[in-house]
Amino acid sequence: MTILGSRLDTSSPEYGSRREAMLAKLAELDAEHAKAVAGGGPKYVERHRERGKLLARERIELLIDPDSPFLELSPLAAWGSDFPVGASVVTGIGVIEGVECVIAANDPTVRGGSSNPWTMRKTLRAADVALQNRLPFVNLVESGGADLPTQKEIFIPGGRIFRDLTRLSAAGIPTIALVFGNSTAGGAYVPGMSDYVVMVKEQAKVFLGGPPLVKMATGEESDDESLGGAEMHARTSGLADYLAADEHDALRTGRRIIRRLNWRKAGRPALASAAPRHDQDELLGIVPEDLKIPFDPREVIARVADGSDFDEFKPLYGASLVTGWASVHGHPVGILANARGVLFGEEAQKAAQFIQLANQTRTPLVFLQNTTGYMVGKDYEQAGIIKHGAMMINAVSNSTVPHITIVMGASYGAGNYGMCGRAYDPRFLFSWPSAKSAVMGPAQLAGVLSIVGRASAESRGQVYDEEADAAMRQMVEAQIEAESLPFFLSGRLYDDGVIDPRDTRTVLGFCLSAIGNAPAAEPAGYGVFRM
Repeated sequence: MTILGSRLDTSSPEYGSRREAMLAKLAELDAEHAKAVAGGGPKYVERHRERGKLLARERIELLIDPDSPFLELSPLAAWGSDFPVGASVVTGIGVIEGVECVIAANDPTVRGGSSNPWTMRKTLRAADVALQNRLPFVNLVESGGADLPTQKEIFIPGGRIFRDLTRLSAAGIPTIALVFGNSTAGGAYVPGMSDYVVMVKEQAKVFLGGPPLVKMATGEESDDESLGGAEMHARTSGLADYLAADEHDALRTGRRIIRRLNWRKAGRPALASAAPRHDQDELLGIVPEDLKIPFDPREVIARVADGSDFDEFKPLYGASLVTGWASVHGHPVGILANARGVLFGEEAQKAAQFIQLANQTRTPLVFLQNTTGYMVGKDYEQAGIIKHGAMMINAVSNSTVPHITIVMGASYGAGNYGMCGRAYDPRFLFSWPSAKSAVMGPAQLAGVLSIVGRASAESRGQVYDEEADAAMRQMVEAQIEAESLPFFLSGRLYDDGVIDPRDTRTVLGFCLSAIGNAPAAEPAGYGVFRM
C-alpha cells in the first residue's frame, strides 16, 4: 500500500509546544501582512476614498471571480527597509472569467503609488510569473511614477518592466492595462505597451510629461485633460481602447476583455482528487523550534498529497532524502523532501536519478526543504561528496519540468541550491514561518570566523583576545540569526511569500493549476555527470 499513515502524537507535550510556537509566528506574520493591507495609513486611505476611488485590494476583489481565491505574491516586499511593507504595489494570481491571470495593482495610498526599488523588483517578479506560466497580465494602474530620491536604483533596471510587457505580448500572452489615475513619465508606457487599454473618464491621466514639465521644456501651457486625459486618449490619440464611466465600469470592461480571449490551457488537465486522510491543521505541530532536531517529512506529505497517497522511490537508499510520487489537487508531482537535514552522497545520487525520471515523464517537482547542506569531513570528501553534490545540482539546474519549493525549516549552504532555492528559478517558492536560510547556521558561521581569527593571531605570534572573540561571536550570531529569518528573506523577494503551513496544499494546488496554462517544456539536456 502507498497510503501514508501517521505517527504524529497530537497529545504529546512536544506537539503542543511546536504548535504554540508556530501559532505565535503566525500571529507575527498576520501583523506584518496587516501593515501591507493598511497601505499608506488611515489619513491617506481616507483621502483616497474622499476622491471616490477604490483601494487597490478592492479593485482586485471586484476584478476576480466572486468567491475565488487570490494568491498574493511577495506581500512582505520591502520588509526591514526604509520603505513601507508591500512596496506600494499588490501582485498575485487571480481567476478572472475562469482564467488564471497575474494581477499587479499600484497602491496610490502609499506615496501616490510611486515606485521604489522594491516595487520594481516585485513587479518584475510578477512579469516573470506571467511569462513562465503563460498567464495573462493585468495592470491596475495608478502611479506617480518613480520615487525620485531613489531614481538611481530604479531608472536603468526599471526599463525591463516595459521590455517584459512587449515580450509577453510577443509570446502570445495578453497584457491588459486598466488605468484609474496617474500614469506619467515612464509609467505612460505601461498602457502604451499593453495589448488592451481601459481608461476611467475624468480620472485617468496618461502623459510622458505633465503640464509643469511641458511648461519647463517647451513653454507650452496645457492642462491635464487636454494633455493626457482619458477622453482625449479615447477620441484623439487612440491610446485608450475603452473609455470607462467609472472604476466599476473599468473593472467590468476588464473582465469582458478576459472573457473574449477564449483562453485555453496548454498543459495537462488535472485529474480527480481526494482530500488527505490526515488533518491539515496538524501541520502546525510538526516542525520543532530547534531546527537541529529532525522531523519526518512524510508527516507533511501525508497532509498535503491527495488521499495521503505517496509512492516512495528508493525508500531504503539515501534515507536522509525522501523521494516519491504523489498528486496534489489532481496534479501529478514528484516530491523531494529532506528527512534528517544533512545530504550525503547517496542522497545526492538518489535525487539526481529521481529528477531525471521526473523529466522523462514530464512530471513537475515539489521540493520540501529542511537541509543543513551537504556533509563535510575527511571521509565524505574522500568518498566524493563534491562530485555527488554537483551531480544533484546539475540535475536541478538543467531540469525543465516546473519546480515548486517550500522551505519548511533549515535551508543552509549548498543544500539550498540542491533543493532548488531561489537561484535555481523554481516557478514558485514559499516559506513557512519556521524557515531559516543562510550560508550556514549562526553558531557555525561565528565559530568559523573565530577559528580563522585565532589561527591568524597565532601565525603572527600574537595573543588572541578571548574577550573580543566572545563579543564578535555574539554579534555575528545575532546578525546571521536576524538575516536568516523568513520575514527578512521575504522582504528581499527571496521567496514569493511566507504562508501558513495549513495552506500548503491549497497554495501548491493553485500554483500547479497556474503552471498548467503553459505547454510542457522540451525534455532536459544535462551537462556531464562526474562519476
